[in-house]
Amino acid sequence: MDLAEADPKGLVRESYRIDGITAGECRSIFMDWALSIPVGQSVPESVRVLIGTYADAAPDHPMSAVLRQALAEPGAPRRRGGRIGRQGASD
Repeated sequence: MDLAEADPKGLVRESYRIDGITAGECRSIFMDWALSIPVGQSVPESVRVLIGTYADAAPDHPMSAVLRQALAEPGAPRRRGGRIGRQGASD
């Protein structure tokens, strides 16, 4: 996969050009980027291309952290509160 496929609108590229961008702004840009990926295109593969292109060159940039978090495995689900949590699902 090439960079043009991985970042079709250049959203991630532009995030690295914004001085003083915050982690929250990077997460918002990442969400916009993820919604712009064509159906059927591998998001993890696209993120790996972006990491290799941008994050490795700027490891302290907030978008670099967002990209790396996108590849992290989600944690185990935790018990949530509420009636079912207190009484069990079989009631």
